[in-house]
Amino acid sequence: MGRPRGFDEAEVIRSAAGLFAMRSFDGTSVDDLVAGLSVHRNSLYKTFGSKRGLYLAALRWSLEHQVAPIAERVAVAADPAAALREASDDPGLDLLILAAVETAPTDAEVADLVAGALAGLDRACAGIDVGADGVPRVPAPDPVATLLGLRIRARYSPADREPAEVGATAGGRPTPS
Repeated sequence: MGRPRGFDEAEVIRSAAGLFAMRSFDGTSVDDLVAGLSVHRNSLYKTFGSKRGLYLAALRWSLEHQVAPIAERVAVAADPAAALREASDDPGLDLLILAAVETAPTDAEVADLVAGALAGLDRACAGIDVGADGVPRVPAPDPVATLLGLRIRARYSPADREPAEVGATAGGRPTPS
């Protein structure tokens, strides 16, 4: 019988989602994962098969535990425009955004996961364009595009950083704050 795992797989997946959301798939090396997750390289490969296997597990976790709850909050909000503004500050969208622009164009499985998440956000935002009173609540034709655009701006905006931090990047991506 093999040795029992020396780590909590669910916690490793959650933490990996955070690393990938901060640095993207290509920007996160296996060495970064080993150091950031405090898990031995062999254990990562034995459990997830590859860096991509861990990435897919992390992306699925993020979509279920971060993106889906955002969609649920927007769908039931009394003030959908305010819910979109609040959601745009949620870093739970970061891995979805990076997966959409970096990995999905060349990975069909990631593209399917991203498409499903975007469809869920579309359903959540379906009634936002016009309120019950007929007054537009969100001035954009596509609330999901607005939400994701606002999140990108919030992530890369210099408004909450010191001037010296604005240009601080690692491989073209923001460094952790």
